[in-house]
This record gives sequence, C-alpha cells and structure tokens, in this order.
Amino acid sequence: MAWILHFKIQTCIQDGIHKMHEIKTLGWTILEWQTAYSKNEIQLNTLKDLVALIDPQDNAWISIATAEQIEQQIQVLNELSKEAESLEKQFPLYGVPFAVKDNIDVAGFVTSAACKALTTVAVQDAETVRLLKQAGAIVIGKTNLDQFATGLVGTRSPYGAVANTFNSKYVSGGSSSGSASVVARGLVPFALGTDTAGSGRVPAAFNNIVGLKPTKGRFSNRGLLPACKSLDCISIFALTVADADLVANILEAYDPLDSYSRKHPKNVPAHFSSKLKFAIPEKLNFFGDEQSEKVFQQTVQLLESLNAEITKIDFADFEQLAAQLYQGSWVAERTAAVENLLKRNTEDFDPTVLEIIKNGEKYSAVDAYNAEYLKQDLARKIQQKLADFDALIVPTAPTIYTIEQLQQNPIEYNAHLGTYTNFTNLADLSALALPAGFRADHLPFGITLIAPAWHDAALVHFGKAWQNYLALKLGALDKTLPLSSVTSISPHHIRVAVVGAHLTGMPLNFQLATRDAVHIETTQTSKNYALYALNGTVPPKPGLARQQDGQSIIVELWDVPTARFGEFVAEIPTPLGMGNVELEDGRWVKGFICEPYGIDDAENISHFGGWRAYIQHRNSQAVNTAN
Repeated sequence: MAWILHFKIQTCIQDGIHKMHEIKTLGWTILEWQTAYSKNEIQLNTLKDLVALIDPQDNAWISIATAEQIEQQIQVLNELSKEAESLEKQFPLYGVPFAVKDNIDVAGFVTSAACKALTTVAVQDAETVRLLKQAGAIVIGKTNLDQFATGLVGTRSPYGAVANTFNSKYVSGGSSSGSASVVARGLVPFALGTDTAGSGRVPAAFNNIVGLKPTKGRFSNRGLLPACKSLDCISIFALTVADADLVANILEAYDPLDSYSRKHPKNVPAHFSSKLKFAIPEKLNFFGDEQSEKVFQQTVQLLESLNAEITKIDFADFEQLAAQLYQGSWVAERTAAVENLLKRNTEDFDPTVLEIIKNGEKYSAVDAYNAEYLKQDLARKIQQKLADFDALIVPTAPTIYTIEQLQQNPIEYNAHLGTYTNFTNLADLSALALPAGFRADHLPFGITLIAPAWHDAALVHFGKAWQNYLALKLGALDKTLPLSSVTSISPHHIRVAVVGAHLTGMPLNFQLATRDAVHIETTQTSKNYALYALNGTVPPKPGLARQQDGQSIIVELWDVPTARFGEFVAEIPTPLGMGNVELEDGRWVKGFICEPYGIDDAENISHFGGWRAYIQHRNSQAVNTAN
C-alpha cells in the first residue's frame, strides 16, 4: 500500500470553477500533521473531507464522525486557540485526527462496547478524550472491539470481525481490533484502546504497530465502560513509539474523580541501565508455531549481539497468575460490569462472550477473596523476580490464527494468545508492545517489554532506540520511520550536570546510582566556566565557577528521579551547591556550582578540560613520585 493517499477535494473558487487539491495524509505521524498545519498545506476543514471518504462498510469502525461532529470540534478548537501565542506549544495535537475504542465515551457518540443493546449517546467526553481534545486533537470515529472488551481476537462483535491488515484471513487481535487496524492503515496516527488482558498489545503485534500499556492508574479511566474495573487500562496505539509517548504524556494526569487513578511517584529511572539486562521465560510455548518461535529466537540473538545480557527465568508464577484472569473468580469482575444487561439483554451478547461472562456467576465471595490473596502473593513474587532486570521480554503473542480457526475453537485459541499478556495488569506492571520483524508467511511478529509499575519512561526510551535500529515499515504502510530531532524529556526527572567526584567510575557516583539516576550523555559547558581543585576535600572534589574568560569543561548529564533529588542535594557539602549550568549548545540544566570563597585558595585546573583528566594526571604524578 502506498503511504500517500491522494484525497481529491473539490472547492469552489470565484467564478464557480472547481479546482482539485491533493491532501497527502495517509500514514502521517503526529509530527507530519503538525508540519502540514504550520505550513498551511492543510486546514482543519480538511478533516471533513478525510472522514467523508472513509468506507462506511469498513468493519474497523462502529461509528464515523459526521461533518457536523467534525465542525463542532473545529469550532471548539478555534475558540480555544484564537489567542494562543504558539499553537505548537499550547496545542501539541492541533488538528490531529484520532480514533477511540467504542467502550470509551466521546460526547455525541453512542458508547456501544460492541453491544447493540447499548444505545445511549454520551453527553460528556471520557477524561482521556477531554485531555486530547484540549491538546487540539479531533475525534473522527469510534472503533470496533471484541464485545465488552472480552477477547484477544477481534472477531466477537455484531459489527463484524476486524481482519488483519496484512492478510484478511487472519485475526487482527483484540479486543482493541478496530483501533489497531485504523492506525496500521494510516487513517489516524494514533488511537485509544484498552488493555485488561493484553487488548492493547496483541492487536499491535498482529498489525505491526506500537502498543503502549501504561501503569495502572497513570491515565484516568473515567468515562470508560469497564471490563474489569480494577485492572483496566486505557492504552495507546501508534505508528511510532515517539507518537505514543507524546500522547501518553498528555494523558498522564491524576484524576481525583477516578478512584483508581494514581499519582506518579517520581522515584523511578528514566532509562534502562547502560548494560542492558533482560529476562526471558526459561520455557516458551509457541503452540507449535515454528514461524513465531524462529522470529523470537532471532530477536533474542539480535539483543545479545547488541551486548544485552539475557537471563532465562522460571515462568511458573507468571503462568499461574495469568490463568487467574479467566480460569478463576476474576472473571466475576466482568460479570459485575454487565450485571444489568445480563438480566434483560442476553440475546444481544456474542455467544462466546456470554459464555465467558456467565462463568462469573458460579464463584462465591470466598472464592473472590482467595483469588485476591493468591494474586497478591504471585504479584509480589513476580515483582521481586523482575527487580534484577531492566525488563522482561516476551513474544507479544506466541502464535496467530485465521478467523476460520478461531471459529472452531474460540475460547482455547483465544487463551493461547494471552499466554504472555494476561498476568501484566494483575501484577501491576507496565508494558510496551513493539514490532520485531516478520514471519516467513509475511505476517508481522511483535515483542513486549514488561517492567515494574511507573517504568513507562524507561520502556519508551528503549522502544524509540529499538524502532530506529530495526527501521521496519510502519504498520501496513510502505513507509519507514521518519527522521525526527525531537527528544522528549521526562517530566518526572531532573537533569543534573556533574563535573567531579560524581562522574561515572568516581568515588561518589554511587550517590546517583543508588537513587536510580541514569547517565544521559557526556557533553561540555559553555565557554564561560573555570574548574578548580578544592583544598582539603575527601574524596577530592572540584569547584565549577562561571566566569567570562573561561572555557568549556566536560560534564556528564544524569536524570535524577524528582522524588530523590532532595536527598541527593542534601549530601552536597560546602562550599559546593546546586545551581544552574549553561551547556555548550545553549541548554541550561541543574548542576554543581561552587561558592566564591571555596576557590580563593584553589588551583585552577581548567586547562585539563575536565576532572577526569586532572585525576589521571595527579595519579600519574603520584606513581612517578613513588618510583
């Protein structure tokens, strides 16, 4: 499929003559949408024409926005932005179209959850949708799903099965099938899904896109029709990790009106360790699918060639926890979510979904409590097991089935697809599903990186590098990852320039490492600094002083978790302190500075260019003196 779709729009000009304009939007990333608006290559009204050309028979959609619904959103955006000094800064998603899984409220649309008995029009946006609209994004439609978000296949819907974007004989993955499909085909750069058992990850793998499953509570669930309220996460599908990250940072906000919303603790690393340490299951089950097994083995070999340390771990606790989601009393949470409908509208249920959800009725309160205790025990074991690693790497799905195969054995085959996803939310983990290549039959294969809660930023940092390295086609498009110079900075970390004893390998570096700080880069200050060797300090320390006739000094930049920054600063001895340091490229970051009195009797060592060279010089002098 060509990545450029030429929408031909007839517009009237002065004498009634019509002129054809071409709008090139298929497969655009968020940055490309932003650029097109900034250069006036497209206008907000272009979205009406885009939507008008969506095929109403496309099973990926349950409802498509009308021209009136688009116009209403445009008017609101115009009102919000009319006094904006910078559209790019104040409205990072200005005019960017997106789709919403149809179990999430969008004002003016029915929230069906793929059940035709639900016909009520939402009067207000879900909180996530509100935040995206506030950032300038425009909803162009609601997407199909496995009914009540119960399934990983994309076939359990009265609106039809959503086909795989690479081979229509195969499943698209679910439950967020429609959202994944419209992103993979480039109709929108991102879409909202949900993830309870893997619904935000399996469709990503089957359609060669990114699926970001946040830490539970990172995004508000207010306005979401629940599947399992205690486990549900609204998730993001995107063509690129960078786009998923941009959207995630907009959505991250504590919502006091959502009882499951959580505040970011700001005490976790921004990146993985410099020496990558990954865990993989000791025994992997691909259910006889040799093609998927081969691609996963190749992925592991690639990671090892990139000097990642791969450790096989016992997976029994993960498997036991995963089984609880559908094979134990946890399924009763799904029953509770649709209790009223079960009493009066069973004829509107997908037969497989009905069979699953009705199973919840056979469990007692005692069963539920025992399941909760087991979940806590297993989750603790899993969290302890992962504490020694940057992330667990698993196949997002161990195999894939045709739509026809699913019809023959819908429950068992669906369970197979959740082998490496079902435990994630039960164990309170974060996850990022990434494309990892293609099978011999040309179907995409994906991996998922799973890490502790709130390690979302670290997952994203690796994901961006991974996507850049592989340089795969985006989604089902004939398009590769566009170059971008935009680098996001974590809002939960403080970037600190260290210049002396806190450098990598130096005596006080542990004060950073033990607080989960991460080395970002080595650079230099501007040419307005001098470096002094302070007298009487143990271990030896330098003082950095700003002065007009100075020079550039080598520094390391470290991202320190915000919640740990205060304790780090508290350990800084006089005459040193924490201030602001100018870098050679004009950036200002927090950094070590020295009180003027501290350098009165100190040696100016600026000519060494940095503390490490000075220490090496001093050590060599000591050796020569000893000899």
